[in-house]
This record gives sequence, C-alpha cells and structure tokens, in this order.
Amino acid sequence: MYVTAEQMREIDRRAIQEIGIPGVALMENAGRRVFEEATKMVDASDGTVIVLSGKGNNGGDGFVVARHLINNGYHVKVFLVGKTEDVSGDAGVNLAVFQRMGMTVHELHDQSDLQALAADLSSAALVVDALLGTGLKGQVKGMYATLIRALDGSRVLSVDVPSGLDADTGHPLGVAVRAEKTVTFQYQKCGFKTPSAQEFLGELVVADIGIPHVCAEGLV
Repeated sequence: MYVTAEQMREIDRRAIQEIGIPGVALMENAGRRVFEEATKMVDASDGTVIVLSGKGNNGGDGFVVARHLINNGYHVKVFLVGKTEDVSGDAGVNLAVFQRMGMTVHELHDQSDLQALAADLSSAALVVDALLGTGLKGQVKGMYATLIRALDGSRVLSVDVPSGLDADTGHPLGVAVRAEKTVTFQYQKCGFKTPSAQEFLGELVVADIGIPHVCAEGLV
C-alpha cells in the first residue's frame, strides 16, 4: 500500500490521539528498526557510524538509532543541524535520553562546522541520514543542501525517506540523498513508485512500527 505524506501524518495522528499509542513509543519502534538494518550493513569493528539529525521527528528517530548502536558496542558520532534547545516533542525526549547517557551531540551552525565534519564523513563506515522527513516543503537550501551534497560517496542509510526527496512525487527538491538503503515506516510513500526515485532510495525496507492497520481505513 502506498500513502501520501499527508495520509501518513493522519495515520500517525490516529494512532497517537485516537488509539492511544504514545508518539515516543512509535519513535522508539522506528529507530529500533533502522538500528537493526544498520547492523546488517556494518559491524561494530568496521569503524565510526555517523548519525546526522535534523530538529524534527526524523532527527528524533536518529537519536534512537544512535542509542541502540552505542548500546551494542558501535562507535557513534551524532551531529545535529541547529541547537539542541530547539529540539522539542518526542524528538526532544530522545535527545535528552541520549544526553543523559553521557553522550555528546555536536551542533552544526555554519559552513565552518560542515568543513570540520567533512573529515568524519570521509572515514565513516556508515552515515545514518535522519535530517529531513516526509514533511519537507520547498527546495532544500543552505546548510541542509551543502550537507546532502557532502554525502556523495558515503554509505548512507536513510530514515523513512532520503533527505530532500519529495515523498509524494519521488523527485528531489533541489538536492536529495542517494542512499544505499532506506527504511521507510509502516507503508511505502507514493513517490517511491516513480522510477527515478530508485536511484535515491537504494534498497527499500518497509518497517512495521506498530501502527494498527485500522488507522489507515478510509484513507487509501
């Protein structure tokens, strides 16, 4: 089954507000499934895993992935585009948990920070792309665009949708991550049917994160 970004938001809303599944529980399930796929791509002995997070729920999934990787012996470095105090909601909960584990989140504020990150990217065994999710509107610009371009040549595992790819059309919004593997949650997104989307998605895994199917009734 394929859903639009708007339909997926409504499915999430029903699961959380009508069924009563806490959003933080769904985020935990999502991050855990991405973690499982990451361990199929690299071993803990292969080198550093870099997690790139945005300030929204996609970034929150990234914090969950990082926590599970660290708990399983991986060396992980987490980078956030923006300030930690700007992360709120369920993503903020998982950021706080990660920090209370004694872990550091490296903030990316300007182009000089991105230049410093370049060395880490070049030597990383895997990069987890948790920058931009299905709610992206308009062209990717600024630091996000620069960062996405910097991922060319890296092994990338994307969370839900490759950052910069329009979930409804399957076309890049200016620039998009070319992932080796994408773990999308619960249902495929309509844009994934577009043939040209495949070069960005890589291997596609559709992960069940525990949303009851009743939440999609009448939408698709």
